[in-house]
Amino acid sequence: MASSDDHRPYNPTSKPSKSFSLSNFSTWKIKPTNSYTLPLILFLCIFSYFFGLWQHGSTSPAASTTAAHNQLPCNSPDTTLTKNQQTLDFTTHHNPNYAINISNNNPKTYPPCDVKYSEYTPCEDAKRSLKFERERLIYRERHCPAKDELLKCRVPAPEGYRNTFSWPKSRDLAWYANVPHKELTIEKAVQNWIIYQGDRFKFPGGGTMFPNGADAYIDDIGKLINLKDGSIRTAIDTGCGVASWGAYLLSRDILPISFAPRDTHEAQVQFALERGVPALIGVIASRRLPYPSRAFDMAHCSRCLIPWGQNDGVYLTEVDRVLRPGGYWILSGPPIRWKKYWKGWERTQEDLNEEQTGIEAVAASLCWNKLVEKDDIAIWQKPTNHLNCKMNRKVAKNRNFCPAQDPDQAWYTNLETCLTPLPEVSSEDDVAGGKLAKWPQRLTTVPPRISRGTVKGVTAADFQQDSELWRKRVTHYKTVNNQLAQPGRYRNLLDMNANLGGFAAALVDLPVWVMNMVPVDVKVNTLGVIYERGLIGSYQNWCEAMSTYPRTYDLIHADTVFSLYKDRCEIDDILLEMDRILRPEGSVIIRDDVDMLVKIKSIIDHMDWDSQIADHEDGPHEREKLLFAVKKYWTAPAPAEEGSNS
Repeated sequence: MASSDDHRPYNPTSKPSKSFSLSNFSTWKIKPTNSYTLPLILFLCIFSYFFGLWQHGSTSPAASTTAAHNQLPCNSPDTTLTKNQQTLDFTTHHNPNYAINISNNNPKTYPPCDVKYSEYTPCEDAKRSLKFERERLIYRERHCPAKDELLKCRVPAPEGYRNTFSWPKSRDLAWYANVPHKELTIEKAVQNWIIYQGDRFKFPGGGTMFPNGADAYIDDIGKLINLKDGSIRTAIDTGCGVASWGAYLLSRDILPISFAPRDTHEAQVQFALERGVPALIGVIASRRLPYPSRAFDMAHCSRCLIPWGQNDGVYLTEVDRVLRPGGYWILSGPPIRWKKYWKGWERTQEDLNEEQTGIEAVAASLCWNKLVEKDDIAIWQKPTNHLNCKMNRKVAKNRNFCPAQDPDQAWYTNLETCLTPLPEVSSEDDVAGGKLAKWPQRLTTVPPRISRGTVKGVTAADFQQDSELWRKRVTHYKTVNNQLAQPGRYRNLLDMNANLGGFAAALVDLPVWVMNMVPVDVKVNTLGVIYERGLIGSYQNWCEAMSTYPRTYDLIHADTVFSLYKDRCEIDDILLEMDRILRPEGSVIIRDDVDMLVKIKSIIDHMDWDSQIADHEDGPHEREKLLFAVKKYWTAPAPAEEGSNS
């Protein structure tokens, strides 16, 4: 039968009490050393007893004080030892659902923002971008607000917002109220991108260069390279439109990242996210893409309008950096097959021929091999190592290799025209950096970056332990939030501090994808490991906004993010960013120290979130706790109500 101690509220300073029993004394044995010892001890005890009686029989002030204290009842409410002394508060303030207002008698409130901010992207703000130069599309890059420009309000969903369709239905349908923009339905009407119909949009899967649909287009690519054997798992789509190429890759177990700038093609990335396709706002301009080197098995551009042959080939050189050894670059649209399409493209034959010649020259300088050009598609392959490239550099006019640098550094890092060198190999047959297992074995195989010792402080044993740990943790999450185990409830997930990608790996059997973010402030850069597992992600500084639209994610996971940033920026700014990118009725799971979670809860209680702090999966005596929260459903007011609602 459990003792009453088992039902006491958690106290982080308490220790388990030891049971007391007379049997504890069973091992005590007294061995007299001679026959006089026991009588002597007995005499001293009797003497001490009578001496004590004689002392307490006196009427000294000390005796009176002792008697007075003995007469006080232990639980007397009138007992006062010191005048005006406050009653001590012994309440366990680390009780998970204790209402904390002790240090914040006037808590901040976070009102809804004006409806004009319903699609606000702080670091890609159209007005702010006009302050920066237009050359090379620099004004389309990240330009984040200063601290005094940060909004202290909650970005509203548009009036009429509805929960998105479940995957895979969402691939083909999105609610008009969620992304109320018809521009692309007019601009791309003949290209079958998107159709407006009643209260929703339909996505037929068309594209500028695949009028028969993305599925048929991918089939054509599959006839030229192998898309079925698991050797191609991660892909990047540059200038993605509404991400139909990425949407149809998912059914082939290929995980894409689609990106495009926030430009005149209004809301193209937002449409991709509504469809349940991984996407980010981004552009190749003057900085590296926010991904590590050797990340993607395949890169794609279908009439993406990037001038690959210009600026000394700097954009294609960046694609080379993020392509895995042996990876593929696929190009369709101008200038490929220009002899057939030049009139329709309204360009001269000379101009198009010059453009293709320039691309071919840059690809050759990168030591790429052109595999095939068939119909509307051309494919190049990156070498598996740089042995021959270095040996033939002068003869083949290959570009210079970059000096010693960190090829994975990619947060506000300027582009370079030099070639990022691959890791050294000893044979022409070796794959630089190590050969990857095919998918799905790739997920659980120790990544080469770890097995080769290039990730500081992480061993193969650490990797296996981390994988097992996250399987256990995600199993526990499902016991608290049973909807996490239900296919269809969630689709777009974000892990704000992904480490080795264990959270995403533990969810791989569900119809979800996880954007694994590695904060630039962590001591060890693990994003390359995440990609070597066949997962996707990006770098991020959580003191800044993420390059995505409001209402991107169904569930956000934050493991010790707030402890990481506690001395770098304000807690409420990070929480407001989470609120911006979380969908109405979306969920949050935060792991952190109990004191940090108490602070977080005191803030989100004023943000229209329902929340609860729960014990660690290993029990109540762990300081690390879990906070589960749900963002309440609310939207901007209807136009007629704007004057009366705040």
